[in-house]
Amino acid sequence: MTTALQPPLPSHPLLRLRLASRSAMPRPIDGAWWPRSYDLLTELPRVLAGLPQAWGHIASATVNGTTWSAVPGRMLVSNQAVRLHRTLGASAAHTIVLLSPGRGRWDLLVVPPDTTAEAAEPLMAAAASGRV
Repeated sequence: MTTALQPPLPSHPLLRLRLASRSAMPRPIDGAWWPRSYDLLTELPRVLAGLPQAWGHIASATVNGTTWSAVPGRMLVSNQAVRLHRTLGASAAHTIVLLSPGRGRWDLLVVPPDTTAEAAEPLMAAAASGRV
């Protein structure tokens, strides 16, 4: 009997991110992000690397402090400091707020990591189309 070797996992799994198209009208949600875990130190650099260059350097991120594991005051991402803020409000339980000085603010719906693909897909599509 032979054992088939599993192919190695990709070092950077595909980013599960959908952004709304640009609009002159402000939106309550600018897209959706479906992280693979609640480890902010691992997940935040991945999502920041996948954002459009037009968003500029994200200098600040606000997350729900009860949802994510360790949330330090700031972290280094691609040799740039990102200030991290925690909120304990129920209204922000499933969002992350990203700020870029002089460029803007973006609010992303955070789909919980343990959500099934069947449940996550319509949430992400709705957020990207502005129907959330």
